[in-house]
Amino acid sequence: MRVAVVGGGPGGLYAAALLKRLDPGREITVWERNAPDDTFGFGVVLSDETLGGIEHADPVVYAALQDEFVRWDDIDIVHRGVHHTSGGHGFAALGRRRLLEILHERCRSLGVELRFRAEAPAPAELSGAYDLVVAADGVRSLIREAYADVFGPSVEEHRCRYIWLAADFALDAFRFEVAGTEHGVMQLHAYPYAADASTVIVEMREEVWRAAGFADLDAQESVERCAKIFADALGGRPLRSNKSAWTTFRTVVNDRWSHGNLVLLGDAAHTAHFSIGSGTKLAVEDALALAASLQERSTIDEALAAYEEERRPVVASTQRAARASLEWFENVGRYVDQPPRQFAFNLLTRSRRVTHDNLRLRDAHFTTAVEREFGCPPGTPPMFTPLRLRGLTLRNRVVVSPMDMYSAVDGVPGDLHLVHLGARALGGAGLVMTEMVCVSAEGRITPGCAGLYTHRQADSWRRITGFVRAQAPGTAIGVQLGHAGRKGSTKLMWEGIDEPLEEGNWPLVAASPIPYGPASQSPRELSRAQLTDIREQFAAAAWRAARCGFDLLELHCAHGYLLSGFLSPLTNLRTDAYGGSLERRLRFPLEVFDAVRAVWPEERPMTVRISATDWAEGGTTGDDAVAIARAFAAHGADAVDVSTGQVVADERPEYGRSYQTPYADRIRHETGLPVIAVGAISSWDDVNSLILAGRTDLCALARPHLYDPHWTLHAAAEQGYEGPGVAWPKPYRAGSRRPQTGRTDAPKPRLSLET
Repeated sequence: MRVAVVGGGPGGLYAAALLKRLDPGREITVWERNAPDDTFGFGVVLSDETLGGIEHADPVVYAALQDEFVRWDDIDIVHRGVHHTSGGHGFAALGRRRLLEILHERCRSLGVELRFRAEAPAPAELSGAYDLVVAADGVRSLIREAYADVFGPSVEEHRCRYIWLAADFALDAFRFEVAGTEHGVMQLHAYPYAADASTVIVEMREEVWRAAGFADLDAQESVERCAKIFADALGGRPLRSNKSAWTTFRTVVNDRWSHGNLVLLGDAAHTAHFSIGSGTKLAVEDALALAASLQERSTIDEALAAYEEERRPVVASTQRAARASLEWFENVGRYVDQPPRQFAFNLLTRSRRVTHDNLRLRDAHFTTAVEREFGCPPGTPPMFTPLRLRGLTLRNRVVVSPMDMYSAVDGVPGDLHLVHLGARALGGAGLVMTEMVCVSAEGRITPGCAGLYTHRQADSWRRITGFVRAQAPGTAIGVQLGHAGRKGSTKLMWEGIDEPLEEGNWPLVAASPIPYGPASQSPRELSRAQLTDIREQFAAAAWRAARCGFDLLELHCAHGYLLSGFLSPLTNLRTDAYGGSLERRLRFPLEVFDAVRAVWPEERPMTVRISATDWAEGGTTGDDAVAIARAFAAHGADAVDVSTGQVVADERPEYGRSYQTPYADRIRHETGLPVIAVGAISSWDDVNSLILAGRTDLCALARPHLYDPHWTLHAAAEQGYEGPGVAWPKPYRAGSRRPQTGRTDAPKPRLSLET
């Protein structure tokens, strides 16, 4: 087999070495346009997991790396002049130039041909002359661009400028420092990579960079200016560059990683922001997976498919974490008013890979100190601290999110609703929310949706709130009121979600006459008189809800339903006073809110659920979401329930763990309004992390509560918590300990004999 590797970075070199080691008969050539000792970075960080893979695949390279690594455990965070240290993290780093030298030596010893200062032949020529072509030619890969129509690359440029520098001394920890300057916030990322050297990255938003005058400075002036800004971190020492220049980070994603006998590797295939230190790690792991796949599969086509199948989910997960970290640093100015220790915790958990529980294992002293400053009594996890909204005090921060049961008859909730909501109220959550309760028969999503527009419906809801009050004292129950708008008259979820009914349809109304999907019924645009009627329907339902004994009312202005349809520019094309600018699109939802607030008891809180983004071009933006939240707050909303999407059928959500939380985080910090975070929050560790970092005030969980109605009680038991933030119902108290399981550990030997 003849193999061409284009790009002499760590990923390309390591792939060449592994492929040659596994089959010495392979003819392998590496093309690198730069000189052997050219490198544009300084230090490289590798994880223990990556090192374990290297050790298994090539002990010679591993041994050479082991001799060079600088290791440390601490992360230092400096904010507003206050220095906090968190330990137990475990890093290993070495100089990038030394890493390349080790890989050069290994390639040469194995018989790999290295061609430096040499441009590789054209991709088509390589593909025809070699059995396999590995494109490890970086972010601006020429091979990827030559076949862009096949690989389908997406390259996103981000909002911060950064510069990669070095200092000639070794820091004793990974250091993050935030400097508040007259021009805005700047941040430093720095870590040791040798006994006498450290990598130093200085980063700031583009507008801060320009305001500070960096655009007008030459390279040396920039270096000197950075050293002056972060003089305390550097101990007054200078910084140095290596052809360093200010740049912006680019996130690379590809639809495909291979084409014929061409395969992408490392930054050519994907990038992950430097703030989680995964670029070299991913490239090296790509090389390991590619070599293994070629060894295990009988054809190149099969091997490249297996390589991509193995690596793509790992890379996607890393890129999600990297994006969360990148966006946190892009918006670090949002958090500078946090107390320094909470700011440090927020920074450490920014990527959602390090969590509250994980950080406690690493550094219990630091985590306990953050909890104490937050207000957690001793032994109390953050999720079990109370929260007051108006006259209602929730005993913990867990919300059972609204979940449509599609099981009502003529809008009347039945036994299933009683059992569903009653069981979850007994399960320990601070607040249990009903499904979207419709304000009219025409406002239902499906024939099975519950309502609150008749006395019979109200009587049935009163039965449910009475059960919660009597059997789960301390648990609040809230009602979510809404109108389906253009998304109504559809089948039950399990019969075909969002599909129109085959018979028994009712007419639909909406802000504008736009059907939800290609097969959906077209709604009628609401007239002024109809708007008044619907506003009064909401008020009447709220009046009934108050008399049913609900503790909290949420107005549903999300997910493309009627009020959401007014807010989004994609679904509101009106030319009257209720369409056009955001201020005008807000007019009807605010009228409804005011009408509901007027009949809802003053001491009981009201929240609003919004879709903070439509996940579609031209739709609601993050800036819009902040403005919408501010508008509702000005009218008396006590909290905003921050969801996303489901407004248009052709949305493209970016799913991932707690993927909607950044929108809640932004609204909370920019408006000061309490928020409820939702969306793929699945563990009590996530809840603790989000609450303690100050990204949300409450966490709403749906699917976890379908899987386990007693999710909150079990969260308390698993954390050993028995305080006032949760209460086991007396009949269930015997189950407050995790049941024993069969023994899985073998008896330990009684004697240990040395020979």
